[in-house]
Amino acid sequence: MAALEKLRADEAVDYSRGAAWIDGAFVPAAEAKLSVFDWGFVRSDVTYDVVHVWQGSFFRLDDHLERFENSVKGLRMELPVDREGLAAILHGCVARSGLKDAYVAMVLTRGLPDPSWPKRLPSNFKGRNNLICYAIPFVWIMKPQVQETGAHMIVSKVERIAPSAVDPTIKNYHWGDFTNALFEVEDAGADYAVLLGPDGFIAECPGSNVFAVLDGVVTSPGHGALEGITRKAVHELCDILGLPNQVRDITKQEFLDADEIFMASTAGGVMPIRRIDDRILSNGAPGPISRAIHAEYWKKHEEGWKATPVAYDF
Repeated sequence: MAALEKLRADEAVDYSRGAAWIDGAFVPAAEAKLSVFDWGFVRSDVTYDVVHVWQGSFFRLDDHLERFENSVKGLRMELPVDREGLAAILHGCVARSGLKDAYVAMVLTRGLPDPSWPKRLPSNFKGRNNLICYAIPFVWIMKPQVQETGAHMIVSKVERIAPSAVDPTIKNYHWGDFTNALFEVEDAGADYAVLLGPDGFIAECPGSNVFAVLDGVVTSPGHGALEGITRKAVHELCDILGLPNQVRDITKQEFLDADEIFMASTAGGVMPIRRIDDRILSNGAPGPISRAIHAEYWKKHEEGWKATPVAYDF
């Protein structure tokens, strides 16, 4: 009887703009609040991950859960639930929202320290790490109509934060370098930017991995970037399509001279570039290899590749 009453009460809540889980309860996404004293806000002491739902199914959910758990471990935090429990929360967020295409995030902050705790070191933090999950309508980094024509990218003068300072394989909110690069994009009248690492090699774009087709080989940077789940998918799709592919360091000049360039992200998929700085690629349109991978990516979604159906019947 109590469970039925809870279900009825939950159904009366308006989750149409998204649902969140915070402090052990589901709430409309707009009501999810974080204390301004939480170290996730004060120090950007936080990690997160994002998985998307497409046509009612998570894409590569296990990969995202594994990466999130590794990030949590890397920052010496602890999740209040195990992997099965976390997956159930994510399913619950999507189910309550009713969304068939969704952007689904899991966030863990250092939390709110105990006021009686005098120390300032996270290694002996006295408090509870704070888990927040939410599902909102699908987010496009690059809108589908732009993907059809390709986008204009610049090589930013802003240097990516050194991996020795902030580990890029742990998904984080340290966006100072990315934000400055986006100001550069705005000033240049471009769409996107790619940043170089301190060693001068291509690193990544704000919110996405980057690929260059070099002498017909689909290539992603060897280090200095997030080990993206969509990046992983692209390399697997290349194998399926019989396209040579590799992971190695890419110089700025190689990148500028590339046959084709595209980005890859959970929020957008495979996103072609038609222009890098002042150089026009593929006659000002997405190249054939970019188009082939883009088409196969969404075709695989339609086929249910690496899909986990959402448990909408909560």
